[in-house]
Amino acid sequence: MTVTIKYFGLLAEITSCSEERLEFSKASVSDLLDELFNKYPTLKDKDFQVAQNLEIVSKDAAITTNELALLPPFSGG
Repeated sequence: MTVTIKYFGLLAEITSCSEERLEFSKASVSDLLDELFNKYPTLKDKDFQVAQNLEIVSKDAAITTNELALLPPFSGG
């Protein structure tokens, strides 16, 4: 399946893109993150959360949609 990954804030700077599409055949968020960490090693050291279907999910979650977002910490004010 083709998965669209959206990057925000510092994560977009690290990857040099705000969005990319990947061919991905595994089932969990952690599998996808492993692939992204291999592609962008600096990403592994950053604090972020993963969202799918507009909800934050755990790394053990199954991928149930073809679009995920990587969200850095946000500060409010």
